[in-house]
Amino acid sequence: MSETYQEAAWEVIHEVEKAVVGKEQIIEKIMTAILAGGHILVEDMPGTGKTTMALAFSRAMGLKEKRVQFTPDVLPSDLTGFTIYKKELEKFVYQPGAAMCNFLLADEINRTSPKTQSALLEVMEEGQVTVDGVTRQTGRPFIVMATENPAGSAGTQLLPESQLDRFMICVKMGYPDRADEIEILKRNQKGRPAVRAGNVLSPDILCRMQEEAAEIYIHDLVYGYIADLVEATRNHSLISLGVSPRGAVAMSAMSRARAWLKGRQYVVPEDVSAIFTDTAAHRIQLSAKARVGHVQPEDLLSQIVEKVPAPSPRARRV
Repeated sequence: MSETYQEAAWEVIHEVEKAVVGKEQIIEKIMTAILAGGHILVEDMPGTGKTTMALAFSRAMGLKEKRVQFTPDVLPSDLTGFTIYKKELEKFVYQPGAAMCNFLLADEINRTSPKTQSALLEVMEEGQVTVDGVTRQTGRPFIVMATENPAGSAGTQLLPESQLDRFMICVKMGYPDRADEIEILKRNQKGRPAVRAGNVLSPDILCRMQEEAAEIYIHDLVYGYIADLVEATRNHSLISLGVSPRGAVAMSAMSRARAWLKGRQYVVPEDVSAIFTDTAAHRIQLSAKARVGHVQPEDLLSQIVEKVPAPSPRARRV
């Protein structure tokens, strides 16, 4: 485990904090997901800093970024690319789409059509696009950070379960408190400032950091703890659709990345419980009874964490 790489990860976090006011915990969660090699969904009302957050991360990590503002008329080929016949060459030539990059900012992803949303399924899962039967790799690393407005906002539609499941975490920005609101007003007194985030990483270094995070040790008892939490979501009376196996894999990857970021070479149960809600909330579906009762997924998941026993240090020694 390289302390230099860990310091670089925290430098990225500090650079993003220069651009985004008062969201330290959210920034750390997103950095953890990036280290875990996952994609991030950021949900909240317009104007809460979602896009600023995404741009700050891409620039702090020195990634080749592309941004797509999703609207109903965005086509799948805008993301995957397309082939066009060049008369002077007498052949078809591939024109890259927005997904051929390191960091794709999918702004307001739930405003576009399901057909366009489905164009992201392959590239998010496998880091590649297939056009006219030819498969092409994206940049490495490849990260999708998508923003979405809350369901029910004008012009939005729900993301399908298969799409949501490909996001490692879903976080909500939330409104700033009074002190942070004042700081935002001061920063914008001369107009909207540019994103203030310096470049402290390169794509190659980020790949090495992800490789190190993937090597963090998880004891069988901790694997069992993840499985018990996932099973609890599938058997809960107020949850009609529990966490998928892909979600369980995401939890183990997030737990490793959190342990790495904290300077440990092994995962402890606290790593799992700390990332559980952000990794699971967008993957579950509430029952009709829960929806009628205005139950929040985060509340149910917090109850599950409290009820499912975590492995103790004594049990690990046995």
